Amino acid sequence: MAIIVVGGGGRGAGKTALVCGLMRALPEISWTAIKVTTHEHGKATPIWEETAPGQDSDTARYLAAGARRALLVTAGEDALGPGDDTLGPIVQQALRECLPPAGAIGAGKINAGVIFESNSVLRHVRPDLCLAAATSPWVHEKASYKLLSQHMDAMVELAGHDHIIEAEKTTFRLASLERVSPTMQEWLRERLGDRLP
Repeated sequence: MAIIVVGGGGRGAGKTALVCGLMRALPEISWTAIKVTTHEHGKATPIWEETAPGQDSDTARYLAAGARRALLVTAGEDALGPGDDTLGPIVQQALRECLPPAGAIGAGKINAGVIFESNSVLRHVRPDLCLAAATSPWVHEKASYKLLSQHMDAMVELAGHDHIIEAEKTTFRLASLERVSPTMQEWLRERLGDRLP
């Protein structure tokens, strides 16, 4: 099962758009997309499943982009800090819910993958790939961004046209975060390697 984490420095960085772009770029994977948030959404349980695709919420956008399942994990602000382990069991439960039926993996029936939209989830999972959606310099940076910057494999940011900057950390500049460039798609496939069918 492929696991990707997409994080960012703050609100409006384009994390949800990038999650959608990744799922569209790798349609052969049966994706479960999970948003981890501290914001109350009025759900009765810490793990809630979206059922209707659309544009009204991030989880609805996941389904519209091709996710097999879309989950919202709500944790209090304290649960996302380094000293609290409340989020760990919730994340592990969400991962268990993402597993395809017994016998489906390896039988050519389901090629499963999980994409988390979160910085703090990195305290609880070891992803195959970690991407950071660039934040405008005037946006207040989340405290959890430092954790993301320690784990990220590449930065992704909006630009006038698609291109790549090779540096200490690879940066993909995309004309739209919802449409991964062919160069980035090739890079994703190379990095995920045997996690892909």
